[in-house]
Amino acid sequence: MTQEELDALMAGGLDSLEEEPAPKIEEEPEEEEISNRGYRVTSQSSWPPPPPTDDHKMVHQLDDVTRDSELKATEVFDKLESINETFVLIEDKCAKVLDLTNSNIDLFANLVEKFPNVDSFQKALEENKNLKESIDEIILNAQNGEDDIMMTMDIMQYQDIHRQKIERVINVMRALSKYMSSLFEGKIEDAKRVSSAVHIQGDSTTEDIVTNEDIEALIESLGKK
Repeated sequence: MTQEELDALMAGGLDSLEEEPAPKIEEEPEEEEISNRGYRVTSQSSWPPPPPTDDHKMVHQLDDVTRDSELKATEVFDKLESINETFVLIEDKCAKVLDLTNSNIDLFANLVEKFPNVDSFQKALEENKNLKESIDEIILNAQNGEDDIMMTMDIMQYQDIHRQKIERVINVMRALSKYMSSLFEGKIEDAKRVSSAVHIQGDSTTEDIVTNEDIEALIESLGKK
């Protein structure tokens, strides 16, 4: 007790003194924990889980994935086949040009041999030889492109394998769903079941609930008045 408080007490009370507010103690929110093999759910977590709409249905989503995956894979295969056909066409056209170039090389080689002093024949011979090298390079690139497309198609086969794995997961999930439904199946239809009791002796949260019978009785009593 300070000297000021002691003087106020001797004078007749502590009303004139300002009371300091007590520090607020922040209460930590209570957490409801549900443990299942390391999975921890608290009151601050998203619980209950999302509703079973189309956006949250697992099998529904996986069906969309497999369908879209198969569709896109088919489109990719079609494009690859189209590119491969283009490479084959380029290779065929180049082969024809190469035949003509080889004929020109033979022709100008004979002319150069007979007329060594004519520079135009020698120049034409060199140009055709350079053209032949370029055509050979184009054909080689086209063949490499065909090989790359075949390798890409082989890689795309893994896409189909992944789709089959997802479909296997779907089948397991559907079988499990059917098993659970059969496990919880009853002999009595839900429409023929007795309605559940509103309050059972020992409950602490349902004693003050008004039942439908209570409401009807209240209405009937008001009508009599």
